[in-house]
Amino acid sequence: MAFRPASRWGNRRNQYYVRFKLTGDPLYRGVLDALPTDHLPVLDLGCGLGLLAHVLRQHARGQAYTGVDVDTAKIRQATCAAATSRLAQVRFESLDLRGPLPPHAGHVALLDVLQYLDLPAQHRLLARAAAAVAPGGRLILRTPLANKDGRDQITRLGDRLAWRIGWMRTRPHHYPVEADLREALRAAGLQATAARPLHGRTPFNSWLLVAERP
Repeated sequence: MAFRPASRWGNRRNQYYVRFKLTGDPLYRGVLDALPTDHLPVLDLGCGLGLLAHVLRQHARGQAYTGVDVDTAKIRQATCAAATSRLAQVRFESLDLRGPLPPHAGHVALLDVLQYLDLPAQHRLLARAAAAVAPGGRLILRTPLANKDGRDQITRLGDRLAWRIGWMRTRPHHYPVEADLREALRAAGLQATAARPLHGRTPFNSWLLVAERP
């Protein structure tokens, strides 16, 4: 596997994380179902280890892929794993999502990122992400929503823990509400579907919104 440590006694954190994400989290199945099988390129905002690129290629999705993330260590690991797996038309870049995005016209994925930004930064990112969606393209968004139930509390605890142990570079700042997200996407010229749960058997508060540019 591309995420195994180089030595037998190396740190296997990434390997275990990848195994959980691919077997226990319905995220990537949800993205595949929402992503059209066309030739528009994919921009993955907050890509982490770049797992979406591997999933796309494993399911014979050949769209060019660009992954960006503020965590330079994860970008290095993503680049190495993609090279090990010989993924074609895949590249990674270290980038702070609070600033300008790379030039892009296609589909955009924004997965489990928004809560790590404050509300104004969320709106700016959504506007920039929407501007990168080509006609006929989609913005695929997974995020927790602030619905104050048990899953909400578990998610907030998990996000804070991820920050404290260093897995995430920033602490969570703001958990969005669906109506606000849909209005921001509408103002950016996208037509969004209603949010649907995408947490599967995990205890987390995960929702999928898909927005398309007509």
